[in-house]
Amino acid sequence: MQLHSNDFRDGAPIPAVLAFGQPGSAGEACVLSANRSPHLAWSGAPAATRSFVITCIDIDVPSRGDDVNQAGRTVPESLPRVEFVHWLIANIGPEVYELAQGACADGIVARGKAAPPGPSGSVQGCNDYTGWFATDADMAGRYLGYDGPCPPWNDALVHRYCFSVHALDVARLDLAPGFDLAQLRAALQGHVLATATLTGTYTLNPALRG
Repeated sequence: MQLHSNDFRDGAPIPAVLAFGQPGSAGEACVLSANRSPHLAWSGAPAATRSFVITCIDIDVPSRGDDVNQAGRTVPESLPRVEFVHWLIANIGPEVYELAQGACADGIVARGKAAPPGPSGSVQGCNDYTGWFATDADMAGRYLGYDGPCPPWNDALVHRYCFSVHALDVARLDLAPGFDLAQLRAALQGHVLATATLTGTYTLNPALRG
């Protein structure tokens, strides 16, 4: 199975229009961006495919937040990294092989999208902005669907965002809106026929941007 995007190539930078945060035009480290979900298209799914799942996970998130976005400090490249979920969507029908840019997110919704758009019959999980904004009085909420990259602006490491499409042998997974990554991984056990992954990169560190 193959996965591609008209918005970025495998291993190449993700455009700011697909991100949650971008560098400010007046020198700000980070301002809100357009937060559009990317164009994705996949092919070569096994004949027995009955549904698809899409995930987007940043695999380079700092395991400690001591230095994150702190002036005069840097998140060291050597720091152990953990996952940060940006998108979980399941129960995509087998007839769907492409999503247009902006089809599942177009703009930032404070406190999160309660009913994000997506293919008919699909169900979307919570992303990890739910936890990130939990103590923010203006932004706290339940973030369902896609919300794009916004890595620490002082991180010495360029982050990698892994978009994966999984072809399944079942038409539906028993998942309620707002499911998490652990619940999805448990539901996927024994049902994945094939997987394709497309990895984009993103950084807000001015020293690392081209």
